[in-house]
Amino acid sequence: MSKYNSVLGTMFFLCVIYCFAEELPVYVDVTQDVGINFKHNNGKTDHKHIIETMGSGAVFFDYNLDGNVDLYFVNCGPVPVEGISKDIIAKEAKNILYQNDGNGQFSDVTDRTGSGDTGYGMAASVGDIDNDGDPDLYVCNYGQDHLYRNNGDGTFTNITKAAGIDNTHWSIAAVFLDYDIDGDLDIFVVNYLIYDLSMPVTLYKGIVGYGHPRSYSGTPDVLYRNNGDGTFTNVAGDAGLVNYTEGRGMAAVAFDYDKDNYPDIYVANDTSRNFLYHNNGDGTFTDESLFLGVGYDENGIAEGSMGVDVGDYNHDGLSDIIVANSEKATLYKLQSSGGNGYYFTEATVESKLQQPTLPLVGFSPLFLDYNNDGHIDIFCANGHPQAVIEQLTDYEKYAQRDQLFYNNGDGTFTEVSKHSGAYFTKELVGRAAASADYDNDGDIDIVIMNSNQRAVLLRNEGGNRNNWISIRLIGKQNNRDGIGSKVIVNAGGITQIAEVKSGSSYASGSDLRLLFGIGRAEKIESILVNWQNSTEQKIDNVGINQFLTITELE
Repeated sequence: MSKYNSVLGTMFFLCVIYCFAEELPVYVDVTQDVGINFKHNNGKTDHKHIIETMGSGAVFFDYNLDGNVDLYFVNCGPVPVEGISKDIIAKEAKNILYQNDGNGQFSDVTDRTGSGDTGYGMAASVGDIDNDGDPDLYVCNYGQDHLYRNNGDGTFTNITKAAGIDNTHWSIAAVFLDYDIDGDLDIFVVNYLIYDLSMPVTLYKGIVGYGHPRSYSGTPDVLYRNNGDGTFTNVAGDAGLVNYTEGRGMAAVAFDYDKDNYPDIYVANDTSRNFLYHNNGDGTFTDESLFLGVGYDENGIAEGSMGVDVGDYNHDGLSDIIVANSEKATLYKLQSSGGNGYYFTEATVESKLQQPTLPLVGFSPLFLDYNNDGHIDIFCANGHPQAVIEQLTDYEKYAQRDQLFYNNGDGTFTEVSKHSGAYFTKELVGRAAASADYDNDGDIDIVIMNSNQRAVLLRNEGGNRNNWISIRLIGKQNNRDGIGSKVIVNAGGITQIAEVKSGSSYASGSDLRLLFGIGRAEKIESILVNWQNSTEQKIDNVGINQFLTITELE
């Protein structure tokens, strides 16, 4: 009898899993179908310079304001040693801008738009620096960074020198934010290591490999204040954002954790403690990472942090942090101590993220509601940084599979990768990821950058079976993009909050439009916009399944 019951129990469990999987969306690799053929080139050499292994990012943005989100890929190209010809660099190192034609296809418009940066590229980020309505583009390089102004006619102009952008460190991420709430966007740039191409090779058991980040000194980060006249000034030193000793920055995200409207900055460092810079509201920042509990993991270990994102995964109205590491993912849950006090606790174990993320090296985490049920899920691109790892160990791989985690709505996550499409069975050298509803069908799609391999665009099929609303903010007194402003949606008994942010995950940027899944709710009771300058704007009884633009009242 017990054996019979055991068989019934197993059958019931398998039925539950099967039915659960049947209800979930799947992601389909449509890269070639839509006309994207970008392949990342890291210029790999026998020397194995550490810059080769970091990979590059991508950013979704609507450069021509036609309502279709375009896609910009950052490339590395040949390692910039002496003797590399300009022709080779132009051919193999160019960043690529794909225009979304709105018919399911993308077209390469790089040359026509003048956006094909040829530096040894790492990252890109987007923000409207002059509030003219056109998104401008910042590119991070190993070497001189570049700033491109959108001319509003389908072309870009490189204004790096004229704008005073002088960062020549190895930058690996950029974030647009209005740190002083003066109505224009500033730029925070994350710099990684001091590395010179003349440095000797690194040997592991007699094998040449990529050097460990601890072998190199860190570099100071940069904060460019927007002067409002087309120029920028680096004020990182005066603002308290320089840490020469511990800074090995890989990623950053700007968000207002303490609800004072001033954007704070979280920096993910590789093998050094992470920083959480509290914005004091007077032009300065204070690193509160140790006090708030987000500098180390729960064991007091500085992790090899790669990418970061923020979102309210448990619907308490507070912004939580997900960090992808070489060890495991780390989830920091924000909590209020009463009054104006806040602190974070590590929720990796209780959320059930530790065990499934421990065997893999996470690079690029994304909070996103891929099935539109009102609970934000997690995607992570994975890949080992050490190309010779399989020669050094018998239990780690260079190429790894990516992961997707379903939010159960009770503070825990379940890995659903194997139920979410054939892509998740493939092992690639994952680096960067960004998200957007590129086909405007009401669910979130994902682009993944893989090191020295092809980029992948995953289309969400089935996420729009649940209802949704997409919201774009246009600031008037605030910055034009609404970056730093918060949107609160009440629908179906669930209150969701999201902040408009530019730059997150690893070296990348997702669509500035906010997509809220609202499950089976047939209407939205209210939408409240908390603009960054403390003004509020509320709309009641909003229709579902639409793209809504909310313009700030003057």
